[in-house]
Amino acid sequence: MEDQMRNLFVGLLVMCLFVLGFGVITVGAQEVTWTCPEGFEGQELNIFNWATYIDEEAIPRFEELCGVTVNYTTYSSNEEMIARLRQGNPGFDIVVPSGAVIPVMVADGLLEELDGQDLPNFVHVAEQFVDPDYDPGNTYTVPYQWGTVGIAYNKNAVGDAELTSWEDVFNYDGNVAWLEDQRAMLGVALQILGFDPNTHNLDEIEQARDFLLENGDNVVRIAEDDGQEMLLAGEADVIVEYNGDVFQIIFECECDDYAFITPEEGTNVWVDNLAIPTGAQNPELARVFIDYMLDPVVGAANSNYIAYASPNQTAIDEGLIDEELLTNPFIYPTEEELEKMFFILEDPDTEQLYSDAWDELSVLIGG
Repeated sequence: MEDQMRNLFVGLLVMCLFVLGFGVITVGAQEVTWTCPEGFEGQELNIFNWATYIDEEAIPRFEELCGVTVNYTTYSSNEEMIARLRQGNPGFDIVVPSGAVIPVMVADGLLEELDGQDLPNFVHVAEQFVDPDYDPGNTYTVPYQWGTVGIAYNKNAVGDAELTSWEDVFNYDGNVAWLEDQRAMLGVALQILGFDPNTHNLDEIEQARDFLLENGDNVVRIAEDDGQEMLLAGEADVIVEYNGDVFQIIFECECDDYAFITPEEGTNVWVDNLAIPTGAQNPELARVFIDYMLDPVVGAANSNYIAYASPNQTAIDEGLIDEELLTNPFIYPTEEELEKMFFILEDPDTEQLYSDAWDELSVLIGG
């Protein structure tokens, strides 16, 4: 699995660099030509997505094109989303789970079959994202964005402190915020300790928990996907956060105050997906929205806005991705960096082991 996912990202990187030779067209100049099927006027769609994770124009445009109303709710972790669905779907039509948790969600009966490859715009998906191990045949999902977990810091706050590694973060003499992503954080510890980030061994998982406990004295909070806001507010000098969330604030501030790095020991790389949860109120409209997001112009505008890497091959080939993003090695990592990264794949048999370890950790550190 790890080799397949690494090849996926390396292949995408090569394609991205290749198309740069043909120049980049601004998405703003591109007209959205996607048309909505008839018969959905007056209907509602309920989306459950991560915060700060969609182009601000994507939903209003979809509402106008289809004559529908979209209700949008956010969550801060895969675990929060899954827990909500396990209580009984309150009516969400679309969720955005990471590939890592798809096997668990399928085993729990939390996802409806999507048959993603049958969607008209699935033809635009890069080959490396078709038929992934976490969802053979794209039975339940289609790819949305991909990215990494890394380290961001306020240059003024850290001063001359060198920050290039996880060790530097653990030893930093100042306020640090970790990310509320149990598998990513435990995976980092497992990798540093020389274990498989997807280990089934309870002793190794507990060693990873203890390692984080021993290295968390400077943690002021385990942030629920809002570490970038803590950085902006001066509540933390250094944060562990998803790359795109950090680059959103870097691009918005138009300043040189913040930096993002990929830790030299390695880190977590992931793929997020669009899926329809079991019990969706409007699964047909959900399929229409998912197809809409796979449109190259819509998809490119989305990736450009939220500063994450796109799985849309046509958007890349047609130069729709902003060059500033496409040439940024922290958004589209180099092959050398990808070689050090790991992909998490949840197993229903070990899910509780990781959850218990993280819960014990959270009680004792910065939470």
